[in-house]
Amino acid sequence: MKAVNLNDATVFFFFLSPQWFFTFLFHRYIVLDNGLRALLISDYNGPMASEDDTSDGEDEGEEEEEEEEEEEEGESGDESEDESGEDDEHQAALCVGVGSFSDPGDLPGLAHFLEHMVFMGSEKYPSENGFDAFLKKHGGSDNASTDCERTIFQFDVQRKNFKEALDRWAQFFICPLMIRDAIDREVEAVDSEYQLAKPSDSHRKEMLFGSLAKPGHPMGKFCWGNAQTLKQEPKKQKINVYKRLRAFWKKHYSAHYMTLAVQSKEKLDTLEEWVREIFSKVPNNGLPKPDFSDMLDPFDTPAFCKLYRVVPVRKVHALNITWALPPQEKYYRVKPLHYISWLIGHEGTGSILSLLRKKCWALALFGGNSETGFDQNTTYSIFSISITLTDEGFQNFYQVKKTLPSFLPFISRIEANEFHYQEQIDPIEYVEDICENMQLFPKEDFLTGDQLMFEFSPEVISAALSLLTPEKANLMLLSPEHEGQCPLREKWFGTQYSMEDIPPEWMERWTGDLQLNNDLHLPAENKFIDLFSNYVFVLFITLILFGCFAFIFPPSVLPSPSYILTPLCLSRRLVYPPAPLSVRLFLISRLLFNLSPCCRPPSVVLFDLLVNILGHNLAEPAYEAEVAQLEYKLVAAEHGLFIKVKGFNHKLPLLFHLIIDHLADFSASPGVFSMFAEQLKKTYFNILIKPDKLSKDVRLLILEHSRWSMVEKYQALTAGPTMEELMEFSRRFRAELYAEGLVQGNFNSAESMQFLQYVTEKLQFSKLSEEVPVMFRVVELPPKHHICKVKSLNKGDANSEVTVYYQVLFYRVVAFLIDAHGRALL
Repeated sequence: MKAVNLNDATVFFFFLSPQWFFTFLFHRYIVLDNGLRALLISDYNGPMASEDDTSDGEDEGEEEEEEEEEEEEGESGDESEDESGEDDEHQAALCVGVGSFSDPGDLPGLAHFLEHMVFMGSEKYPSENGFDAFLKKHGGSDNASTDCERTIFQFDVQRKNFKEALDRWAQFFICPLMIRDAIDREVEAVDSEYQLAKPSDSHRKEMLFGSLAKPGHPMGKFCWGNAQTLKQEPKKQKINVYKRLRAFWKKHYSAHYMTLAVQSKEKLDTLEEWVREIFSKVPNNGLPKPDFSDMLDPFDTPAFCKLYRVVPVRKVHALNITWALPPQEKYYRVKPLHYISWLIGHEGTGSILSLLRKKCWALALFGGNSETGFDQNTTYSIFSISITLTDEGFQNFYQVKKTLPSFLPFISRIEANEFHYQEQIDPIEYVEDICENMQLFPKEDFLTGDQLMFEFSPEVISAALSLLTPEKANLMLLSPEHEGQCPLREKWFGTQYSMEDIPPEWMERWTGDLQLNNDLHLPAENKFIDLFSNYVFVLFITLILFGCFAFIFPPSVLPSPSYILTPLCLSRRLVYPPAPLSVRLFLISRLLFNLSPCCRPPSVVLFDLLVNILGHNLAEPAYEAEVAQLEYKLVAAEHGLFIKVKGFNHKLPLLFHLIIDHLADFSASPGVFSMFAEQLKKTYFNILIKPDKLSKDVRLLILEHSRWSMVEKYQALTAGPTMEELMEFSRRFRAELYAEGLVQGNFNSAESMQFLQYVTEKLQFSKLSEEVPVMFRVVELPPKHHICKVKSLNKGDANSEVTVYYQVLFYRVVAFLIDAHGRALL
């Protein structure tokens, strides 16, 4: 995919979808008379469906999946691939060029509060929260967010209700009522968001970091807002919050600050007619847009270049090294921080993380700039390196820091990179990204300005690299070991911390003559990259354009031994080799069934350890595959190991073989075992202190037969399993298995059988001595109300979790449907 010029009225653009079909999108850029700029996006493919054929969604329910974090074990974590209903959803997003930087000094959080209040009715649609009710009725959703210099609103809804939804939504910016009686309720909503954010270590770090800015600089503002800043203090100071809110909206919610992106299956002419009709009514006050570009170097203060020891909420050791650089947005065509962060964050052989892992000092390393308003704005850009440390790494954190200067010289050797196409993203994310891009880039780069590396400039990259010096670095060391040693407390989130000078010897180590470490080097040639794909790419486009679409084959089950079930689904047999390929393997072990006499909490804990260490062993050799856009996932599921590999090219079997090889030859050094035993203990603890995770664990403990609770697993791990027990468990796990597999994509039956044969030949397992029992047995609850109350384990978290569970038995549902069908016949 190449950059698209929007100087013409209409352009077309295409995406590669996950199914490797092209999605053609037609774009038109318009500027309304009031100054509002809009990008119209159409994927029109025919006349609109009739009223009878279009579901309004009133009777359709969609199960909401719980958001899972990586640290939560025992879940498949599989991404949803259900695309039902997506084609009938239409999206819009609007970005206002004002954010929390514009908060008045006596009303912190006012911009965030206004984002909430515009939902409270309008002159045309006066019902409070009427827009949310309309979307709920018609199967839509909405959201909004306030950043430092921008505020974004977005929604999606079904096609036949899109114009009305657009009109209702536009009233936020035309004539919002911001009902006075709703102020107290919305202050509570803002305060609730603040309370939810308080236990988050990432938010706590941000607020502590912002507090280091120069006095009076907007980076030091409390952008969240809470009951204290929006209700209690204004009441004491006799500030009329409602009057100030109206004035803030009138001053800053002006059409010439706004950019709009609309995506629909309607024709571009129709979309333009709607947008002009509706959004031309947004007022333009003619005032200049807020500009903070003259407030540079916010962290040029003595307090910045220090070592801060911080007490985190979670049990984690982490080292954050941060530099405050000049604004880098103007270099978006080069993206120097992308190059630097990619090489620093590389996890393959010769990388910083590889060296730290060998010493059992680190578990993960991330580097770069998240491109949020906090990390990158018109006053500065951040560059940070975050290292998750082991217990041993925490004790040697100064040694950890010393590895960085040895690697930085390699970055100057990087060469040009290319970006050829963009995979299709969720449409609501697409319009949200574009409306923000319209605030940042010229119109020819609206679509790709945040994605493409248009130019390669060693000078720009070297200039950014030269700023990463020790005398300009801020160090934050997070550890629960700091409890009781941190007398200082951040004002808004209550983060405990201490401040000390960075030892001069570390400065000297960085600035002196560097002795290059032989274990560090640039990435080698990647064996997983499929060069053949590039040569046939143009041919594939031609075939698609001329109608040579995919052939669809029905699923089939391959013949296999009784202890191996391999359903094969051949979907879209494409001419182009890098079709979407997916292989899933589930290795079920009786050691993990609670009904088994050999299954005890230690067995489940040993299995979690096995999967964690297996992932660690694979991290370096499999990283090349991830760089080549191949994906893999290992999950310690309830009753076995779930393995998934996915990608776009015929190198996928190499990755699959790599995983099976490491499972067959599983090993762990004493240092690695100790490192992950301690880390798993922290993982269990971090799950238990979160009210939502604890609530889920208790609910499943009540509902499922023979389930081990997280508390039992934590206690078993605290008892201290040994490495010998782990190796014995690993041997027994591989000895008896029942395998289920699914192969999808551009494979024939013979190629699919090769995956199965490799597993059986490499693992050499026997079938289970007993038949596989029912995996999940659910308790039938007595037909009355039950309440289970559990006290939160985190005293510092003011949030509560309420889960309401309705159990509907299958046979009762069937009886109801039969009865309803019988009445319909009568």
